[in-house]
Amino acid sequence: MVNIRAYEKKKENNNKKIINKEFINKEMNKDDTLQGSNYSKIILQHRLRTFYRGVLSILLIASVIAALYISNKNKVYTEYQELSSIDRSKVDNAIVENLDGTILTYSNDGANCSDAEGNVLWNQTFEMQNPIVKINKDVIAMADYNGRSIYIMNQAGLLGQVETGMPIRSICVSQSGVVAAVLDDSGVNAIYLYSSDGETIAYFKTTMKKSGYPIAVAISPNSEIVSVSYLYLDSGIVTSNVAFYNFGAVGQNESDNYVSGYSYTDTVVPQLDFMDNSTSFALADGRLIIYKGKQIPTSAAEVLLQNEVQSVFYSADYIGLVYLNTTGESKYSMDVYNNTGKKILTKEFDIDYTDIFFTDGCFVVYNEQECLICNLNGKEKYKGNFKTSVDTLIPTSKISEFITVTPDKITTIELK
Repeated sequence: MVNIRAYEKKKENNNKKIINKEFINKEMNKDDTLQGSNYSKIILQHRLRTFYRGVLSILLIASVIAALYISNKNKVYTEYQELSSIDRSKVDNAIVENLDGTILTYSNDGANCSDAEGNVLWNQTFEMQNPIVKINKDVIAMADYNGRSIYIMNQAGLLGQVETGMPIRSICVSQSGVVAAVLDDSGVNAIYLYSSDGETIAYFKTTMKKSGYPIAVAISPNSEIVSVSYLYLDSGIVTSNVAFYNFGAVGQNESDNYVSGYSYTDTVVPQLDFMDNSTSFALADGRLIIYKGKQIPTSAAEVLLQNEVQSVFYSADYIGLVYLNTTGESKYSMDVYNNTGKKILTKEFDIDYTDIFFTDGCFVVYNEQECLICNLNGKEKYKGNFKTSVDTLIPTSKISEFITVTPDKITTIELK
């Protein structure tokens, strides 16, 4: 006979065990969940701390760099010291130019290039009566006016030689070594494009009656666009026509590769230059004209000029125009424009300059004895005299270091 009370008691105890077991399992699962949650929080907090440390480190480094940059940008130098100096051979009646950090020396008898240590990189002999020299970064093209040969070199040496077969009137060269040449073809003006190894790429011909006489020519850095300024005279009225020719895919279907052009009445346009592949400018009587467009250049801005321009210098970002100062106390006045035609600076100075150039957010004005360096806010960073007569001043990768080339020495100097 089954003891019902004992059975019920046993069943009750078993149920309690089951309930206790379920409770324990639930609590254990709850603890595991809590532990997993806490572990995730710990990982997240660690990652956040690492992230914040990284951000703070980056901000600290950026702050230091910015502080150094601002300090260097606003630093004023009062003197310079010579870091190194070597002898160089003096060449009578020679002209010395900066060839993208190397030293180009040329005369009617030839040209040579040397580095800052005086090592001769190459030497090229020729005979020219009236050399035409065009430099674009580290590429140089040289020809004799009315001659029939064009020499194309870079810092490494001779890239090629072009024989035109017709008298040369003017040339220009691109950064890739392509030369555009205006040639006299028995009353017809021919404009030829030559590769750096001397091969003819393209050409077209114009006449005085059709377009006018070409007085300026420029070529884009990638050698795709050529601009020409033609001077046209009709019934005593002078007109300048600025034409753009595309020798890439866009211009292949156009007559003579002509893609755009502009006329300026009673105006002479004696200078054209490319700032980059999509920006060029023309200097005319009383105006500065900016053109934009990588394939089909269009007139983007015109700046009316009140005074006669004495000198033009430019970089990829800025154009500088120098005038005789008729209102202020200084001899010269300079306006600096960005590549959209906006004036960003007017600066007066007194130095009778040999050369002016942009470098590292500054412009440098110098002659044989004096030097002026200003940033593009107009703040003078250095003004002083050279210890010896300087033919050429060459910037380096450091804003405070320059190379001076004198008739018999090459010296690296540091502003202090």
